[in-house]
Amino acid sequence: MKILVYIDHVNGAVADASLELIALAQSLNSSVEALVCASNDNIAEKITQQLSGVDNVCIASGSDYENYMPNKHQQCLNQVIAKKEPDLVLLSYSTSGVDLGAAAAYKNNLSLVGYITDMSIDDAHMVTTSQVYGGKLLANVKTLLPAIGVVMPGAIKSQVSQIQAPTVENVSIDDSTTDNVKVLDTLEPESGGIDLTKADRIVCIGRALGGVEKLSIVEELASKLDAEVAGSRPVIDAGWLPKARQVGKSGTKVKPKLYLMAGVSGAAEHLEGMGDSELIIAINSDEQAPIFSKAHYGAVCDMFHVLPALVTRLQDGG
Repeated sequence: MKILVYIDHVNGAVADASLELIALAQSLNSSVEALVCASNDNIAEKITQQLSGVDNVCIASGSDYENYMPNKHQQCLNQVIAKKEPDLVLLSYSTSGVDLGAAAAYKNNLSLVGYITDMSIDDAHMVTTSQVYGGKLLANVKTLLPAIGVVMPGAIKSQVSQIQAPTVENVSIDDSTTDNVKVLDTLEPESGGIDLTKADRIVCIGRALGGVEKLSIVEELASKLDAEVAGSRPVIDAGWLPKARQVGKSGTKVKPKLYLMAGVSGAAEHLEGMGDSELIIAINSDEQAPIFSKAHYGAVCDMFHVLPALVTRLQDGG
């Protein structure tokens, strides 16, 4: 079986989610090819050096790929699919992955399964488990190959089983598309010296906080635990915390020893960012909150009753 993996990268650094896809492809006992769209040969070489579990790397290099432009990447992926005829195309559930997966499925008349959290191959079928209804339910699907799978980052725990130097193949793309969109500038979020990826303990707050004026109790608890304060996307969008403190698909992916969350429902986008935490403790007043299916310990209660009590207990040396 042949699997093609689309590689997400930023400035030559391959996304962890793409490395997970390579490990998944290997676990399915298949030959693995990777597609890299890079702005120049130096970036392409840097990326290739990080793909040690791949049999072959297909490189499309040129200034069109300096920034992510959907039309250019769609055309590149479609032409490589047509040329290679893979049994399965794997993309990560990212902005580009969702965008390209749907477009490639339509263009190549292939079945598409998204939000995948588990995958196996049964004869000529892809057998998957996928999140539906924002992760509140799981759907088991059997799909005839060839097909396209969009996989949730961090969901499938596979390790690269072989280390090898891949062969490299430069692919020529027939670029007949025009793009009326131009990238004028890119803005990096201000970190303020915060790096959540290095934090051993994190206290994450959700929308149930209710307002920035109530943030002090969270900050006090984090101080007692020697932890960093983080927030879900609604908290960041509301301006209660800076962007650098966002955990989730559109924020930071973290793996702390302790992840204590209060008032966070546990949407799929948030789980992507913290699902690998060693110890997850959830406090939520909604007993149906999806986070309880992921947490190691959970309490169905009002966080404004629990958080002050935790601070008091820690002050007393408990």
